[in-house]
Amino acid sequence: MSERPEEPNQAYDAESMLPIDEHVEEGHDAEGRKVRHRGIYLLPNLFTTANLFAGFYSIINSMSAQSALAAGDAASASKYFGFAAIAIFVAMVLDGLDGRVARMTNTQSAFGAEYDSLSDMVAFGVAPALLAFAWALGDMGKVGWMVAFIYVAGAALRLARFNTQVGTADKRYFIGLASPAAAGVVAGIVWAFSDYGIQGSKMSFLVALMVAAAGMLMVSNIKYNSFKEFDLKGRVPFVAILVVVLMFAVVFSDPPRILLLAFLVYAASGPIQYLLHMRRDKTLS
Repeated sequence: MSERPEEPNQAYDAESMLPIDEHVEEGHDAEGRKVRHRGIYLLPNLFTTANLFAGFYSIINSMSAQSALAAGDAASASKYFGFAAIAIFVAMVLDGLDGRVARMTNTQSAFGAEYDSLSDMVAFGVAPALLAFAWALGDMGKVGWMVAFIYVAGAALRLARFNTQVGTADKRYFIGLASPAAAGVVAGIVWAFSDYGIQGSKMSFLVALMVAAAGMLMVSNIKYNSFKEFDLKGRVPFVAILVVVLMFAVVFSDPPRILLLAFLVYAASGPIQYLLHMRRDKTLS
């Protein structure tokens, strides 16, 4: 029995034969008409990819540190823990740049927003949880990995909620602790203490409390200042440059401890402002 002949009008799209499909995204032009765009914007997605790589690099170093601890090499473990924490802070810088670059070059896209969210989940969700687990929580058994999972789940829920509130929430505030700030608390703790050669097993309970608190703050309804009202493209007083230089000098004088202190203060600022607001409302009533 012969094969059924091809339909005369059947044609193969050359792009469909490629092993990787071309990305097509629908949007609207200046007149509101629906248009289809092929491909993705390169520049902002390069920063997002670098953010993803930094998170992946942090995970690799956390695993290397755990292997070094198992081999009894505490010095190498401290070095790897430091690299893992630094990679998370580098990811924060890259995460802040990709969005600003996209806005400044008018290259925002739905693909970029989704890619950024997935990269953040790796860099600020999985990587900090694994870092804390490898450094301190692993010695707590099931409690340790449950605490780490609370943090991961908090980061996932925080990012999902943020994505659904884009365009409707007040841009001056974050609802809940932002995932990069929560990651800064976790990475700062590990970097600050491992830099002194302190083993996480000696402070497992404290680390568990901090990691769980960071995870819960991410899904809370507490408001945090987003600092998005600052216009980086506008003119500023000359003294502002001096303040920035001074801030860099302070941070680089002792990066692990200064960054930990800064992120702890920011994480605590939300609950403190919430309590002060509640107290003021009770006084007025």
